[in-house]
Amino acid sequence: MLPREPEVRRSPAPSRQSLRGLDWFIFFLADVQTGFGPFIAVYLTTQKWTQVEIGLVLSIGGLVALIGQMPGGAIVDAARSERLVAGLAVATIGTCALAYAAWPIFPVVVAAATLHAAASCVLGPAIAAISLGLVGPFAIGERFGRNARYASLGNGVAAAVMGTCGYLLSSRSVFLVTFLLAIPTLLALGRIREREIDAARAHGAMARDASDASATSVLRLLRQRPLLIFAGSVLLLQLANAAMLPLMAGVVTTRSSQWAPVLIAACIVVPQAIVALTSPWVGRTAQLWGRRPLLLLGFAALAVRGVLFATVSDPYLLVAVQVFDGITASVFSVMIPLTVADVAFGSGHFNLAQGIVGTATGIGASLSTVLAGYVSDRFGSSIAFTGLACVAATGLVMIWLVMPETRRSPN
Repeated sequence: MLPREPEVRRSPAPSRQSLRGLDWFIFFLADVQTGFGPFIAVYLTTQKWTQVEIGLVLSIGGLVALIGQMPGGAIVDAARSERLVAGLAVATIGTCALAYAAWPIFPVVVAAATLHAAASCVLGPAIAAISLGLVGPFAIGERFGRNARYASLGNGVAAAVMGTCGYLLSSRSVFLVTFLLAIPTLLALGRIREREIDAARAHGAMARDASDASATSVLRLLRQRPLLIFAGSVLLLQLANAAMLPLMAGVVTTRSSQWAPVLIAACIVVPQAIVALTSPWVGRTAQLWGRRPLLLLGFAALAVRGVLFATVSDPYLLVAVQVFDGITASVFSVMIPLTVADVAFGSGHFNLAQGIVGTATGIGASLSTVLAGYVSDRFGSSIAFTGLACVAATGLVMIWLVMPETRRSPN
């Protein structure tokens, strides 16, 4: 367990209006972000774009999202109002969706993809900062669990609504719906009372009797051993996890092409349902048990999933295996921001620390699909899944042997 810091000054509990506003902000924001998923490739294909052009646009967006993680966190740390930063980011994303729908030409789409990726880099830290500023470090576990629940519900609802609009109307309508959804997102954000967000807590700072430049130094944060270990474990998590579903989708399509779309959709819905049901429990349990037991559970579930994907041949049983994906997703959707909040406690750079871990996430996810695809083509999908399971097992060993417990006590 990390050494105890000086006592944290408690603030009045946030109002129900602010907490509900945050719930619905996350729900509608998940709806908005869903519109920029696979629908982009479908839409641009209908606009006679080549696969090379589509791939270039997606790569530019992915590169900006990777590079922008740390600057995005630093911007939120430097901001006087996290709510204002979040509002500007949502407005930017809504404008980008409208640009996709109105002018699907290369320069406009590239600019929209770049701005969308940049805005997304500040939204994640801004949500975590608003949450921490509202409830404080000792109630943040359950709050992050609630955030994950509403994000999961938003993703599921948005996928159904946008898929229906794309089928009944056109693929362009998905982006018009995304633009319209930005309006209730901003309205929900406006329900969060600015005065109830403690700015110091939102940045991971705390009251001190005298200023201490060394305690709030960025270099000191970057040398934090638990932060570096955790970032490395998250990189391994994404390296093992990101390629599993795309690789499994290819296997299902090969074995049962007629039912592949339905099975793959089920493989997406099952984990989302588990996240929505269990995330608040994960947040509460993390405060009772500590962080390490749940991190170990998440990695163990990921390793088991990889082994089962390597050995199970029935495409319908593969959907049942996705229960383990739901366990991993439920654990890490809560534990990543929660552990970062623990480690960055008192530094005043909570959101920069999120950016560091976000960069590790992006690197791991980028390498995962490339490496797993190569191994699958060269040696077969079973070997690729086994390799991914071994990477997950390495992450589990790292948490078991070298990651300290980061839970803090209000006492």
